[in-house]
Amino acid sequence: MSGPAAGPRLSDRQRLSWLRLIRTKNVGPASFRDLINRFGSAEAALEILPELMISGGAIRIARIPSIAEAEAELELAGKAGARFVGIGETDYPPLLRNMDHPPPLLAVKGNAAVFRLPGVAIVGARNASLAGIKMARMLAADLGRDGYAIVSGLARGIDTAAHQGSLATGTIGVLAGGLDLPYPPENAGLCEEIAERGAIISEMPFGWQPRAQDFPRRNRLVAGAVLGLVVVEAAQRSGSLISARLAGEMGRLVFAVPGSPLDPRAAGTNGLLKDGATLVTDAADVSRAIAPLTGMRAPDVPPFEEPPDFSATPPPGESDRARVIEALGPTPVAVDDITRPPRLHPAQVFMVLLELDLAGRLERHAGGNVSLVFGEPSV
Repeated sequence: MSGPAAGPRLSDRQRLSWLRLIRTKNVGPASFRDLINRFGSAEAALEILPELMISGGAIRIARIPSIAEAEAELELAGKAGARFVGIGETDYPPLLRNMDHPPPLLAVKGNAAVFRLPGVAIVGARNASLAGIKMARMLAADLGRDGYAIVSGLARGIDTAAHQGSLATGTIGVLAGGLDLPYPPENAGLCEEIAERGAIISEMPFGWQPRAQDFPRRNRLVAGAVLGLVVVEAAQRSGSLISARLAGEMGRLVFAVPGSPLDPRAAGTNGLLKDGATLVTDAADVSRAIAPLTGMRAPDVPPFEEPPDFSATPPPGESDRARVIEALGPTPVAVDDITRPPRLHPAQVFMVLLELDLAGRLERHAGGNVSLVFGEPSV
């Protein structure tokens, strides 16, 4: 692996504003992108946020982190040997850019050169068998020697074995909490070892203790950062199956190691094989399937897309908001379907959806679909 690559960089002022914006409650990757598209910069978006939240029906305005708070987090990152990398910067993992709603900022510790290796995820049971741990470590070591970066979630069991097997060749650990709070705590030493040759990443704030709902978010990054994902052992209701589903939705290859029908830890992996996952008994099975993809360079996509043209369109009125809300429900629908009938200008629909999102009243789904959240807005 070579050193950091030259390329576009956020200014210190931009990075500070981006951090304040993404740390504001109800501003997720999708609404962050929409705000930048609409208002041109994070600074401008921060100014208009309270007004948009009120228009979306928020009962209370979410507090925007102060400049001092954002500066304190940047300082914490620096003391930990980490940095925040923006989606348009060269050191941002290239495959993550092509996800639905990629994180605009990632906390990164380690050598970003590992992101330029083709990635393979290895995930599985926390209470893994000795055979499963041996298999994960062997797959990781062999794939690493073949030139792949091994990506996993730093959990006990299979994840830990995968990282350990690929320490010498390059591995990426994805955390569900802040980079300064590795989970589980016993993997703190492993995190430091990973950062020496590979990298650890997180989209969560420093000081953030991971909650149950944060692990699917981590799994999404694991699946998004790779060309293929291997499940070694997984029970029927395992989080590893969430990772496999997400990988499949993103168009990544899904692999599974078969196990005994008598072992509940193999029920999930055997189920994946029944559903069409590629059977794996050694690293060559993975390499052969992924090799045709490794010559494909990730496209140089711009950080954000072209927004709808607001210049000739009046802002949405109360009747427009009511029509959009009436078109929404608990079942996800495509945004295009909201504009017909009754027909609204896409720019007006875009603005109402952004207001609802910032008020905590909108849920976004795969494929760009949206649904309405009922009950009191989340603030």
